[in-house]
Amino acid sequence: MTTTFVTGANKSLGLETALRLVEAGHTVLLGARDPGRGRAAAEAVGARFVRIDVTDDASVRAAAADVAAHEGGIDVLVNNAGVLGKVGPVEEYTAADISAVLDVNVVGIVRVTHAFLPLLRTSANPVIVNVSSGMGSFGLTHDPARIESRYALPLYAASKAAVTMLTTQYARELKDVKVNAADPGQTATDFTGGLGHSVAEGAESIVALATIGPDGPTGRFVDRSGDLPW
Repeated sequence: MTTTFVTGANKSLGLETALRLVEAGHTVLLGARDPGRGRAAAEAVGARFVRIDVTDDASVRAAAADVAAHEGGIDVLVNNAGVLGKVGPVEEYTAADISAVLDVNVVGIVRVTHAFLPLLRTSANPVIVNVSSGMGSFGLTHDPARIESRYALPLYAASKAAVTMLTTQYARELKDVKVNAADPGQTATDFTGGLGHSVAEGAESIVALATIGPDGPTGRFVDRSGDLPW
């Protein structure tokens, strides 16, 4: 039985990912900040709720300790928790605005990954999936044929570029763990104001990477159609 921990999983892509992995036979640990919403979401999809705030060191350590006590280890970590951050005139952005986005989207991944590495290393096939975005791709945001080139989201885009680079560097360093990044594409969530394809379609790349076998890839950046430009 594959045990998978998903952060930010009480709604949208995280919840859909949790549901799909339960359906695929995984034991899913649904991570979320809010206990009420988290427990309700976990009950709805057949997962176990674990409280985690990826911006808080103590919370992340407590979540890892909870999993160690109950499951003993995990096979897959899905770093899904993320925020859009401030949107509007760039002249109005502050250092605090970018710090808040980076703390969730980038530093949060580092916090969770390092806390859960000992649990991952109990697995014969440890896998990390970082949820990134085409908005963090230099290639896609400069391609007039791509929807990513039509938006200006400096804080979010910068954070997701960092997530993708972090993924490739961790893939090089963690020789015993497969580390990949998934782009859900423009998905109809609160991030996009309901624009884009369904969360079921958006979750496909995440689920595909979360279910790779021992011969699966590492250091890749993909959407549901395949590899993406950096």
